Amino acid sequence: MRNIRLIVAYDGTDLAGYQKQSADKGITVQGALEKALSIICAEPIQIYGASRTDAGVHARFQVCAFQTSGSIPVENIPRATIAHLPKDIVVTEAIEIPLDWKPRNNIFGKEYIYSIYNREIADPMGQRYHWHIKKPLDIEAMRQAGKALEGTHDFSTLKGANTTPVDPVKTIYAIGIVETNGRIDISVVGDGFLYHMVRNIAGLLVDVGLGRKSVSRIPELLAAKDRKRIGKTAPAQGLVLEEIFFTADRLHTVIERIKEE
Repeated sequence: MRNIRLIVAYDGTDLAGYQKQSADKGITVQGALEKALSIICAEPIQIYGASRTDAGVHARFQVCAFQTSGSIPVENIPRATIAHLPKDIVVTEAIEIPLDWKPRNNIFGKEYIYSIYNREIADPMGQRYHWHIKKPLDIEAMRQAGKALEGTHDFSTLKGANTTPVDPVKTIYAIGIVETNGRIDISVVGDGFLYHMVRNIAGLLVDVGLGRKSVSRIPELLAAKDRKRIGKTAPAQGLVLEEIFFTADRLHTVIERIKEE
C-alpha cells in the first residue's frame, strides 16, 4: 500500500465545490478525482483533502492524499489523470509520502486571495475570477481595516449562515492588499477559516472602501459576534485557495512577503 499526495488546481466556476455530493448536484473536485484515480489505479479510491472550497471558488494549490495498492509510477499520475478529469481540474504534482501522513493533520496555515476589479466598465475577460465593483474604493482605508482584523479573535461575525459548529476563534496572520491597474488582490493568511469567512472579510473591506463602514467600528463588529452586523458575502468567483502551508518556514516567508507589499 502506498500513500500519494497530490497538488490540485481547478477553476471552480462550473463545479459544485470540493466535497463529493450526489450526482444531481453537479461535478465536484473530490468526486471527479476519485473517479479518475479509480480508473488509473484499477481499484476503488477514496481521497482526503486539506481544505474544502465552495461552489464557484477556485484553487491554485489544493492538497489531497489517497492510498493505493496500484502499481502506476507516481510521477505518471498527473499526466494519466488528464484524460479522465474535467478540463477544469488538473493534478499538478504527485509524490509518495509516509503511510501515516494525513492532509488535515499537517497544516500550519492557508492563504486565500480575493480579487476585485475596480473600474466603472467591466472586464469581460476576467469576470470568472473577480468581483466587479464600479464605484472607486478607498484602498488605504481597506488596508487599515485589514490590519484591524489581524490577530486572534472570535470571528463569529464573519462566519457564513448555516455554519457547522466549530471553534470561531481563529488567528489571521496577515491581510495584504495590492492594487494594479484596477485589479485589487486581497491576500488573507490564517491558521484556519470559518465557512464563508474570507468572502465575508472581502465584503467588509469593500464596505469600508465604499465608506459604508468605518475602520474604527471593526472591534465593535467583532465583539458583537453577530453575522447580521455586516453586509453581503462577496461572490464566490473572486476567491482562490492560493496555498496551504505544510512547513512553518514557508508560512513565515509568505507572511513577510505580504507585510512588505
